[in-house]
Amino acid sequence: MSHQLLLLGPPGAGKGTQSTRLAETFDLEHITTGDALRENKDMETEYGTPREYMDAGELVPDGLVNEIVETALAEANGYILDGYPRNLSQVEYLDDIADLSAVVFLNVGEDELLRRLTGRRVDPETGDVYHTEFNMPDDEEIVERLEQRDDDTEEVATERLEVYRENTEPVVEHYRETDELIEVDGEADPDTVFDRIVDAAGLDD
Repeated sequence: MSHQLLLLGPPGAGKGTQSTRLAETFDLEHITTGDALRENKDMETEYGTPREYMDAGELVPDGLVNEIVETALAEANGYILDGYPRNLSQVEYLDDIADLSAVVFLNVGEDELLRRLTGRRVDPETGDVYHTEFNMPDDEEIVERLEQRDDDTEEVATERLEVYRENTEPVVEHYRETDELIEVDGEADPDTVFDRIVDAAGLDD
């Protein structure tokens, strides 16, 4: 049976981590807006190509994002959507082109989100990502050279959560009102959260 999953949640909730693992475990395509745009950056649409907007550093319009996502979904046998839809007009479009088997929302409190977002550290030499509380390297030499990225400061993290609340929280509310939303407590270790998603979405059925 092929699954068509939508995973929702605020920045720091663990969507990327869980989506990657779910895709590998259940042989699903992991479809993110960013990846879909990069993979189809020269695709011609009535809005132009994604490359034109990306090269100019401009926001890609909804219409173009919708077409790119539709192409990605059509090519996938089963998938997990991560990072789309971001607003209600994208929700309407998705409703027309997809028959979702589950809409899962990773519920994580704001204090925990900030702790996760601001604790990330990057090794400038390897690009490896660590976390001050959950995942630090044993090698003291690596520890000493770790850096916090500009977009992981508390100020930026707070701003990202504010943008999420304004744009994407209405998406969560929409699926809650239509009784499609499956809420999963995301405040646990990744293995536990993974098991909760599998169980709640009926992936083992």
